[in-house]
Amino acid sequence: MKLTRLIEAFFSKYMPSPFAIALLLTLATMVLALMLTEPPKDQSHVLAILSYWENGIWNNALLVFAYQMILILVLGHILVLSTPMNKLIEKITMGVRNTGTAVVLVSVTTMLVAFFNWGLGLIFGAILARKIAESAQKNGFSINYPLVGAAGYGGFMIWHGGISGSAPSKVAEAGHLASLMEGINPGAVAALPQQITYADTIFSTSNLLIFLVVLVAVPLMLYAIGRRLPATAISLPQYQGAANSDADISGAVYDRSRIFGTAIGLLVLGAFIYQYAESLANLAITPNMLNFFMLGVALILHGRVSNFLLALEEAIKGASGILIQFPLYFGIMGIMKDSGMVVLISEFFVSIATPITLPIFTFFSAGLVNIFVPSGGGQWAVQGPIVIESAQQLGVPLPKAIMALAYGDQLTNMLQPFWALPLLGITRLKAKEILPYTLLIMLLGAVIFIAGLLLW
Repeated sequence: MKLTRLIEAFFSKYMPSPFAIALLLTLATMVLALMLTEPPKDQSHVLAILSYWENGIWNNALLVFAYQMILILVLGHILVLSTPMNKLIEKITMGVRNTGTAVVLVSVTTMLVAFFNWGLGLIFGAILARKIAESAQKNGFSINYPLVGAAGYGGFMIWHGGISGSAPSKVAEAGHLASLMEGINPGAVAALPQQITYADTIFSTSNLLIFLVVLVAVPLMLYAIGRRLPATAISLPQYQGAANSDADISGAVYDRSRIFGTAIGLLVLGAFIYQYAESLANLAITPNMLNFFMLGVALILHGRVSNFLLALEEAIKGASGILIQFPLYFGIMGIMKDSGMVVLISEFFVSIATPITLPIFTFFSAGLVNIFVPSGGGQWAVQGPIVIESAQQLGVPLPKAIMALAYGDQLTNMLQPFWALPLLGITRLKAKEILPYTLLIMLLGAVIFIAGLLLW
């Protein structure tokens, strides 16, 4: 496909690294703030903007948010590297004998897993695709491996509308909305709800129906494509995961004891049930809850602390982007909020939108922003205040506006290769090999999400 070759060439030759993009966006935000906002009376405009930037970078609440997102990715990765998960993946792949069944199996299971946890879904899909390719190589049947790899990445098109979605999980925290909007519009802050639970976002009838349609439509499309594509050559060694780690793990009895590791995991789950039972019943699911639960399950599945640490050493590599880029996005948000840019941009959207079209504008703008800010958490920090302010002014229900941002953010993951890097590393595929098929997934998803927002 000529279009996909052009897009792949653009990303590989002209697109800076995500960290460089974050730096460029920081400079662009500073320039826009200088041009569009009024300077404070008692301070230089440039120095004021630098102060807004520095304050945003070290915003304590947002730094906690960054660490929560790191743990969601890392603990999800640790879970999928456990022996029980590896055995489950091998059992799942046993019945696959052609491309059609492979893409249906991979896409459906990956999206279901990603709906629970995006970090788990990302690595699960990659390893599942890799294991199917190894099985094809070992048992002598043919598949189109790039299409199977694209199916393994499909879970990242539904993650933000799932349980570990950054925006829905943060607004479920008591006081988060008020904290995010503090200093922007004091009168509007008082009208914000204390929290928005999953009953109104993730587990709402509208979102679940949209997810169900995607869960059916994407595998059907990939199955139809797979029946027409030729097989591809496969030459892969067996995937070892954390087994190849060179981490120096202690040989002490506590590190090697399965009883000790499992007991600690059970203790964590016991504390989880005691601490969060009421919140779970009210569908007020937060990042802390998800991470605490996954920590307990990961310890139980790995059994030994040493196994857990080996998986951690492998999983932590994928978190470097979040660690260094999130503070820069927080700095951008600090400039936009304290300089008044959030109000200016919100007023622009209000002037051109209606209660019906605002969610659609939010969806498309979120998709565009995601190309340059390839992180749902970072994007929520930057774009969230604009979405909330605009929705309040036009009377759009906040859950609908928040989910519009989530849908737009997750959609263009099929175009933006940043989060595909772990999958490409595990599968040994290249971005240009899966991009033609992820673009088709994106186009199908766009139709479904827009229709869903119009009918919400």
